[in-house]
Amino acid sequence: MRTYGHERQDSWFDGLESAFRAFGGVPREVLLDNAKALILHHDPASREVVLHPRLHAFARHWGFRVRACAPYRARTKGKDERGVGYVKRNAIAGRHFATWSAMEAHLEAWTREIADARVHGTTGETPRERFERDEAAALRSPAGIPPFMTARDLLRRVGADCAIEVDGNAYSVPWRLIGERVRVTVGSGSVRVLHAGHEVAVHAELKGRHGRVTDDAHLAGIAGTKTRPVRIMIEPEIIAPEAPSALLRPLADYEAAIGGGF
Repeated sequence: MRTYGHERQDSWFDGLESAFRAFGGVPREVLLDNAKALILHHDPASREVVLHPRLHAFARHWGFRVRACAPYRARTKGKDERGVGYVKRNAIAGRHFATWSAMEAHLEAWTREIADARVHGTTGETPRERFERDEAAALRSPAGIPPFMTARDLLRRVGADCAIEVDGNAYSVPWRLIGERVRVTVGSGSVRVLHAGHEVAVHAELKGRHGRVTDDAHLAGIAGTKTRPVRIMIEPEIIAPEAPSALLRPLADYEAAIGGGF
Protein backbone atom coordinates (compact mmCIF):
# COMPACT_ATOMS: atom_id res chain seq x y z
CA MET A 1 0.00 0.00 0.00
CA ARG A 2 1.34 3.42 -0.96
CA THR A 3 0.83 6.68 0.93
CA TYR A 4 1.25 10.27 -0.26
CA GLY A 5 1.49 13.65 1.39
CA HIS A 6 -0.68 15.38 -1.20
CA GLU A 7 -3.24 14.74 -3.96
CA ARG A 8 -1.28 15.95 -6.95
CA GLN A 9 -1.94 14.32 -10.28
CA ASP A 10 1.39 12.48 -10.38
CA SER A 11 0.59 10.91 -7.01
CA TRP A 12 -2.73 9.61 -8.33
CA PHE A 13 -1.03 8.09 -11.35
CA ASP A 14 1.76 6.56 -9.29
CA GLY A 15 -0.79 5.07 -6.89
CA LEU A 16 -2.81 3.54 -9.72
CA GLU A 17 0.27 2.05 -11.36
CA SER A 18 1.35 0.64 -8.00
CA ALA A 19 -2.09 -0.97 -7.64
CA PHE A 20 -1.85 -2.53 -11.11
CA ARG A 21 1.50 -4.06 -10.15
CA ALA A 22 0.25 -5.24 -6.74
CA PHE A 23 -2.84 -6.96 -8.20
CA GLY A 24 -0.95 -8.24 -11.21
CA GLY A 25 -3.29 -6.75 -13.79
CA VAL A 26 -5.38 -3.87 -15.09
CA PRO A 27 -9.19 -3.80 -14.70
CA ARG A 28 -11.58 -2.82 -17.47
CA GLU A 29 -12.97 0.05 -15.39
CA VAL A 30 -11.58 2.26 -12.61
CA LEU A 31 -13.93 4.16 -10.29
CA LEU A 32 -12.44 7.52 -9.27
CA ASP A 33 -13.45 10.31 -6.96
CA ASN A 34 -13.97 13.77 -8.46
CA ALA A 35 -10.54 15.05 -7.49
CA LYS A 36 -9.63 18.33 -9.19
CA ALA A 37 -6.38 16.82 -10.45
CA LEU A 38 -8.38 14.21 -12.39
CA ILE A 39 -11.90 15.44 -13.14
CA LEU A 40 -12.26 18.95 -14.54
CA HIS A 41 -16.05 19.02 -14.45
CA HIS A 42 -18.86 16.70 -13.35
CA ASP A 43 -22.38 18.08 -13.67
CA PRO A 44 -24.63 16.40 -11.07
CA ALA A 45 -27.77 16.97 -13.18
CA SER A 46 -26.66 16.04 -16.69
CA ARG A 47 -23.89 13.66 -15.48
CA GLU A 48 -21.55 15.26 -18.00
CA VAL A 49 -17.98 14.39 -17.09
CA VAL A 50 -14.90 16.20 -18.39
CA LEU A 51 -11.65 14.35 -17.70
CA HIS A 52 -8.30 16.04 -17.35
CA PRO A 53 -6.38 15.48 -20.62
CA ARG A 54 -3.56 13.69 -18.82
CA LEU A 55 -5.99 11.35 -17.07
CA HIS A 56 -7.54 10.61 -20.46
CA ALA A 57 -4.08 9.82 -21.82
CA PHE A 58 -3.25 7.72 -18.75
CA ALA A 59 -6.42 5.66 -19.16
CA ARG A 60 -5.69 5.10 -22.86
CA HIS A 61 -2.14 4.08 -22.03
CA TRP A 62 -3.28 1.38 -19.60
CA GLY A 63 -6.48 0.46 -21.43
CA PHE A 64 -9.19 1.06 -18.82
CA ARG A 65 -12.37 3.12 -18.77
CA VAL A 66 -12.74 5.92 -16.23
CA ARG A 67 -15.89 6.07 -14.16
CA ALA A 68 -16.32 9.11 -11.93
CA CYS A 69 -18.32 8.90 -8.72
CA ALA A 70 -21.74 10.52 -9.09
CA PRO A 71 -21.82 13.68 -6.96
CA TYR A 72 -23.99 13.40 -3.84
CA ARG A 73 -24.86 9.77 -4.61
CA ALA A 74 -23.86 7.41 -1.83
CA ARG A 75 -24.17 4.33 -4.00
CA THR A 76 -21.02 5.21 -5.93
CA LYS A 77 -19.37 7.71 -3.57
CA GLY A 78 -19.74 5.32 -0.65
CA LYS A 79 -18.23 2.47 -2.62
CA ASP A 80 -15.19 4.63 -3.27
CA GLU A 81 -14.84 5.96 0.30
CA ARG A 82 -15.68 2.85 2.33
CA GLY A 83 -12.27 1.29 1.83
CA VAL A 84 -10.57 4.56 2.80
CA GLY A 85 -12.51 4.69 6.06
CA TYR A 86 -11.61 1.09 6.86
CA VAL A 87 -7.90 1.78 6.42
CA LYS A 88 -8.07 4.93 8.56
CA ARG A 89 -9.95 3.28 11.42
CA ASN A 90 -8.32 -0.14 11.46
CA ALA A 91 -4.77 0.47 10.27
CA ILE A 92 -3.85 4.04 11.21
CA ALA A 93 -6.02 5.36 14.03
CA GLY A 94 -4.20 5.60 17.35
CA ARG A 95 -0.78 4.80 15.90
CA HIS A 96 2.31 6.97 15.57
CA PHE A 97 5.13 6.47 13.08
CA ALA A 98 8.65 7.84 13.34
CA THR A 99 9.07 8.10 9.56
CA TRP A 100 7.02 7.95 6.40
CA SER A 101 8.70 4.69 5.36
CA ALA A 102 7.81 3.17 8.75
CA MET A 103 4.15 3.95 8.11
CA GLU A 104 4.29 2.37 4.65
CA ALA A 105 5.98 -0.75 6.04
CA HIS A 106 3.24 -1.03 8.67
CA LEU A 107 0.51 -0.65 6.04
CA GLU A 108 2.11 -3.28 3.82
CA ALA A 109 2.18 -5.79 6.68
CA TRP A 110 -1.36 -4.81 7.75
CA THR A 111 -2.67 -5.40 4.21
CA ARG A 112 -1.03 -8.79 3.95
CA GLU A 113 -1.77 -10.09 7.45
CA ILE A 114 -5.10 -8.46 8.33
CA ALA A 115 -6.99 -6.80 5.47
CA ASP A 116 -6.46 -9.60 2.93
CA ALA A 117 -6.70 -12.42 5.47
CA ARG A 118 -9.87 -11.49 7.40
CA VAL A 119 -13.20 -13.15 6.65
CA HIS A 120 -15.38 -10.53 4.96
CA GLY A 121 -18.73 -9.96 6.62
CA THR A 122 -20.67 -9.95 3.35
CA THR A 123 -18.97 -12.62 1.25
CA GLY A 124 -17.98 -14.96 4.08
CA GLU A 125 -14.57 -15.36 2.46
CA THR A 126 -11.20 -13.73 2.80
CA PRO A 127 -10.53 -11.03 0.18
CA ARG A 128 -7.43 -12.93 -0.94
CA GLU A 129 -9.38 -16.13 -1.67
CA ARG A 130 -12.16 -14.35 -3.51
CA PHE A 131 -9.74 -12.30 -5.58
CA GLU A 132 -7.69 -15.30 -6.65
CA ARG A 133 -10.77 -17.35 -7.56
CA ASP A 134 -13.10 -14.80 -9.21
CA GLU A 135 -11.26 -11.61 -10.05
CA ALA A 136 -7.60 -12.18 -10.89
CA ALA A 137 -8.44 -13.85 -14.21
CA ALA A 138 -10.55 -10.85 -15.27
CA LEU A 139 -7.57 -8.48 -15.12
CA ARG A 140 -5.55 -7.75 -18.21
CA SER A 141 -1.87 -8.48 -17.85
CA PRO A 142 0.33 -5.36 -17.63
CA ALA A 143 3.27 -7.22 -19.19
CA GLY A 144 4.98 -5.14 -21.84
CA ILE A 145 3.25 -1.89 -20.86
CA PRO A 146 5.85 0.68 -19.74
CA PRO A 147 5.07 3.10 -16.91
CA PHE A 148 3.10 6.15 -18.00
CA MET A 149 4.73 8.33 -15.39
CA THR A 150 7.19 10.80 -16.80
CA ALA A 151 9.46 13.09 -14.88
CA ARG A 152 8.11 16.50 -13.98
CA ASP A 153 10.09 19.40 -15.35
CA LEU A 154 10.02 22.47 -13.07
CA LEU A 155 11.68 25.86 -12.84
CA ARG A 156 12.78 27.16 -9.45
CA ARG A 157 14.80 30.06 -8.06
CA VAL A 158 17.47 29.23 -5.48
CA GLY A 159 16.65 30.83 -2.14
CA ALA A 160 18.91 32.59 0.33
CA ASP A 161 19.07 29.33 2.31
CA CYS A 162 20.88 27.62 -0.61
CA ALA A 163 17.83 25.50 -1.40
CA ILE A 164 14.92 25.09 -3.77
CA GLU A 165 11.37 24.16 -2.82
CA VAL A 166 9.54 21.22 -4.40
CA ASP A 167 6.19 19.95 -3.10
CA GLY A 168 6.70 21.63 0.27
CA ASN A 169 10.20 20.20 0.82
CA ALA A 170 13.61 21.90 0.57
CA TYR A 171 16.59 20.53 -1.37
CA SER A 172 20.05 22.10 -1.21
CA VAL A 173 22.04 23.34 -4.20
CA PRO A 174 25.52 24.90 -4.38
CA TRP A 175 25.49 28.23 -2.54
CA ARG A 176 26.99 30.10 -5.49
CA LEU A 177 23.63 29.68 -7.27
CA ILE A 178 21.67 31.74 -4.73
CA GLY A 179 19.23 33.89 -6.69
CA GLU A 180 19.71 31.92 -9.91
CA ARG A 181 16.94 30.12 -11.79
CA VAL A 182 17.45 26.36 -12.12
CA ARG A 183 15.62 23.53 -13.87
CA VAL A 184 14.37 20.72 -11.63
CA THR A 185 13.47 17.23 -12.83
CA VAL A 186 11.36 15.13 -10.44
CA GLY A 187 10.80 11.45 -11.19
CA SER A 188 11.75 7.88 -10.34
CA GLY A 189 12.19 8.83 -6.69
CA SER A 190 14.82 11.50 -7.27
CA VAL A 191 15.12 15.28 -7.56
CA ARG A 192 17.72 16.50 -10.07
CA VAL A 193 18.74 20.14 -10.35
CA LEU A 194 20.35 21.56 -13.49
CA HIS A 195 21.87 24.97 -14.15
CA ALA A 196 22.99 26.09 -17.61
CA GLY A 197 22.56 22.52 -18.81
CA HIS A 198 24.79 21.00 -16.11
CA GLU A 199 23.57 18.82 -13.25
CA VAL A 200 24.45 20.58 -9.99
CA ALA A 201 22.52 18.52 -7.39
CA VAL A 202 20.78 15.16 -6.99
CA HIS A 203 18.65 14.17 -3.99
CA ALA A 204 16.29 11.34 -3.09
CA GLU A 205 12.73 12.64 -3.28
CA LEU A 206 11.17 13.24 0.11
CA LYS A 207 7.67 12.11 1.00
CA GLY A 208 5.31 14.28 2.98
CA ARG A 209 6.02 17.97 3.51
CA HIS A 210 8.27 20.32 5.48
CA GLY A 211 11.35 18.11 5.02
CA ARG A 212 14.85 19.30 4.14
CA VAL A 213 17.81 17.56 2.48
CA THR A 214 21.23 19.23 2.67
CA ASP A 215 24.43 18.16 0.96
CA ASP A 216 27.35 19.62 2.98
CA ALA A 217 29.35 19.98 -0.22
CA HIS A 218 26.85 22.59 -1.40
CA LEU A 219 27.79 24.83 1.53
CA ALA A 220 31.57 24.48 1.24
CA GLY A 221 33.22 27.87 0.98
CA ILE A 222 30.59 29.84 2.86
CA ALA A 223 32.14 31.88 5.66
CA GLY A 224 31.62 30.14 8.96
CA THR A 225 30.79 26.67 7.61
CA LYS A 226 34.10 25.07 8.67
CA THR A 227 34.83 26.92 11.90
CA ARG A 228 32.59 28.19 14.60
CA PRO A 229 32.19 31.94 14.70
CA VAL A 230 34.38 33.65 17.28
CA ARG A 231 32.68 36.03 19.62
CA ILE A 232 34.88 39.08 20.14
CA MET A 233 34.50 40.86 23.45
CA ILE A 234 35.52 44.53 23.43
CA GLU A 235 36.67 45.85 26.77
CA PRO A 236 35.11 49.20 27.66
CA GLU A 237 37.48 52.11 27.30
CA ILE A 238 38.68 53.55 30.58
CA ILE A 239 38.83 57.31 30.39
CA ALA A 240 41.09 59.06 32.89
CA PRO A 241 39.69 62.19 34.51
CA GLU A 242 41.01 65.38 33.04
CA ALA A 243 43.58 67.34 35.00
CA PRO A 244 42.39 70.71 36.30
CA SER A 245 42.97 73.45 33.84
CA ALA A 246 45.85 75.81 34.59
CA LEU A 247 43.56 78.79 34.02
CA LEU A 248 41.46 77.98 37.09
CA ARG A 249 42.42 80.07 40.21
CA PRO A 250 41.89 79.40 43.91
CA LEU A 251 38.71 80.94 45.35
CA ALA A 252 40.79 83.17 47.65
CA ASP A 253 42.02 85.15 44.62
CA TYR A 254 38.47 85.92 43.58
CA GLU A 255 37.59 86.87 47.14
CA ALA A 256 40.43 89.37 47.30
CA ALA A 257 39.44 90.86 43.96
CA ILE A 258 35.89 91.64 45.01
CA GLY A 259 36.83 92.74 48.48
CA GLY A 260 35.00 90.45 50.83
CA GLY A 261 34.03 86.94 51.70
CA PHE A 262 31.14 84.87 50.52
